[in-house]
Amino acid sequence: MKKLIFQTDSSLAKTGFGRNAKALLSYLYKTKKYEIVQYCCGTDYSNPVLKTTPWKSIGTLPDDINERQRICQDAGQARTASYGGYLIDKVIKEEKPDFYFGVQDIWGTEFAIGKPWFDKINSVIWTTLDSLPILPSAAGNAPKIKNYWIWSSFATKALHDMGHTHVKTVHGCIESSHFFRLEDEKRSELRKSYNIEEDAFVVGFVFRNQLRKSVPNLLEGYAKWKRENNPKKKTYLLLHTHWKEGWGIHKLAKEYGVPHEEILTTYVCKKCTKYQVKVYSGEEQNCPYCGNEKMQVTTGVGFGVRESQLNEIYNLMDVYCHPFTSGGQEIPIQEAKLAELITLVTDYSCGEESCEKGSESIPLAWSEYREPQTEFIKASTNPLSIASSLEDVYQMEPSAKRKKEEKGRKWALDNFSVEVIGKFFEDFIDNAPEVNYDFEAADSAEGRKKNNPDAVIPNIENDSDWVLTLYKEILATDNHTNDDGYKNWMKQIEHKVPRSQIEDYFRKVARDHNNKFFPVKIEDLLDEDDKGKRIVYVMPESAVDVFMSTSLLKSVKEKYPEYNLYFATKPEYFPIVDGNEYIHKVIPYSASFDNTLSLEGVGENEGYFEIALTPYLTTQRLNNYVHNGKDKINKEHLCTF
Repeated sequence: MKKLIFQTDSSLAKTGFGRNAKALLSYLYKTKKYEIVQYCCGTDYSNPVLKTTPWKSIGTLPDDINERQRICQDAGQARTASYGGYLIDKVIKEEKPDFYFGVQDIWGTEFAIGKPWFDKINSVIWTTLDSLPILPSAAGNAPKIKNYWIWSSFATKALHDMGHTHVKTVHGCIESSHFFRLEDEKRSELRKSYNIEEDAFVVGFVFRNQLRKSVPNLLEGYAKWKRENNPKKKTYLLLHTHWKEGWGIHKLAKEYGVPHEEILTTYVCKKCTKYQVKVYSGEEQNCPYCGNEKMQVTTGVGFGVRESQLNEIYNLMDVYCHPFTSGGQEIPIQEAKLAELITLVTDYSCGEESCEKGSESIPLAWSEYREPQTEFIKASTNPLSIASSLEDVYQMEPSAKRKKEEKGRKWALDNFSVEVIGKFFEDFIDNAPEVNYDFEAADSAEGRKKNNPDAVIPNIENDSDWVLTLYKEILATDNHTNDDGYKNWMKQIEHKVPRSQIEDYFRKVARDHNNKFFPVKIEDLLDEDDKGKRIVYVMPESAVDVFMSTSLLKSVKEKYPEYNLYFATKPEYFPIVDGNEYIHKVIPYSASFDNTLSLEGVGENEGYFEIALTPYLTTQRLNNYVHNGKDKINKEHLCTF
């Protein structure tokens, strides 16, 4: 039985990646042909909630809270860990998969591409790209990814134009059985239950309340349509979203002259899970169904409605409008089509595909603007286009409207249903070559880049170029301006954090990386001709302790004149002891120096030194020298061993 690892959002999450995972993994699970492991982004490794899935689900973050806190000290490392970079080698080594599927934004999969196992097993990057120009890392990594799949043809075409013709479009999938047009009688009952007039004209938008969802444009377009056409029917905007993040919807509505009572939203009870469509009146409302107080909240990615409930919400609408700046696929567009709604879609990014011939969408015009720092092309949807398109649907002949809605559903089924996408995956998995890889090597240094903590960083005036140089020269990483780590350091610079402090942190991360994956072998640091005649003095840090230690070296050398004296400390303190007349050689400290018995030898282990002097173990590690300040010390014994 072939084993599959899917690194993506949990199938229990209400995100696009999460819902895609739920549909696809359910399909593959029902075939009973595969062993499935879902590696769930942003979740603790042993989170008990993950036990509720029929396949094995594990999280991307370590269970130990102290370990997580240490990771979170750096925004870039924290984000990579959340996506899965911190534990991925451990998971690959333990699970020994035949297939790895990285199903995330491209920056949430980059860490896997350079792994030693990536091209030794059947690895797939199935990602979303939403803007032009194509992100440099997405294009730069293309030659390294044999199976490179994009959720929309918009980005696939751009990569083909760049010469990466092996890239293909594989859409995110939808459990199409959940979304369909209800009988007219049921639709009328639903409206009546939520006090919506049967003949009202309801404009819907299902979205996460992010800034890239063009709520101001929709409100302005809706207001223009009403002012210019004065529709005779009652009209509503139904915004299925979480109101506590993103746009201040009521504030914007007031600016554009949209009455608050015309804006409906979805509440769901955290206790009984029933939903209600009504005018927004704040979070934590009392539930009218189960009576529990402060249990009703607007729907979000953490807690929301079930698919069957969402289908009912689509069926409350007369038309679906989805204005956005850019997007990887925008699953609600396809869900709305499956529920047989005419969709108004911004004709940019993945919206181009949703406006293609046969989709039966009405394209929304847009104007270009550039996103700060990234310089990505983004779309500002034209409110006039929204207004005229709403009027087109409002005035549409019912029979023509129904024909258009039915064709739209067929297009969505042919291109996005789990039956179509699931079969594609099934064929790919069944026809892929067998894997023969030594997984014990998966977490070794093989294939990793060695960092350069001692890299010389030139004086670069531009802060952005300087930060990117730190990544490139010290951490051996070609980072980009869209990365959270980069953004974090730029903010630190804005807040007047000294460059020296930032550079020291980069060097520390580089040393920690090298110590973990490229540990120093003590034998490689020593001269071959002085075996049996070596003594080592170990003082890892700090500058003060290293400097004070130099006062002891004369005494050590006088007592052991026949021995070569090695001094082990961290590289940043080398200048303090370089050139000391009593030292034979300065060598870099590593954690292996903490084991005195290993240094001097025990049992069959011959060791490396006849004598190891490690005073830091009782001062810096164990701190057992305080004694309430009541020590009585013979001065003549100071500086002796």
